[in-house]
Amino acid sequence: QVQLVESGGGLVQAGGSLRLSCASSKTLFSINVVGWYRQAPGKQRVLVATVNYSGGTSYADGVQGRFTISRDSAKNTVYLQMNSLKPEDTAVYYCNARIRQNDYWGQGTQVTVSS
Repeated sequence: QVQLVESGGGLVQAGGSLRLSCASSKTLFSINVVGWYRQAPGKQRVLVATVNYSGGTSYADGVQGRFTISRDSAKNTVYLQMNSLKPEDTAVYYCNARIRQNDYWGQGTQVTVSS
């Protein structure tokens, strides 16, 4: 098992930036993929970005070029740097860890972008 704790959400104006953090209770080298997902009110949870055990990253089309996922293995923490935020980025952001076929989720952190 792994515990994930997200932080860094908040209220920001359009065009602003936020950095989300996902602290893992296990070393990142034991996790196949860490991903950030988001869920807007009334919508399904969708994938935003991932980073795998070797450092490879991927992004959803709508955030490519604005968001950057990174990891600090020494701190067992994965970050999501979000720049040029838009009102449509408003959602609860969740951290996910996949270990073999098992998925683990954090509690989520609210991001609200005002226009």
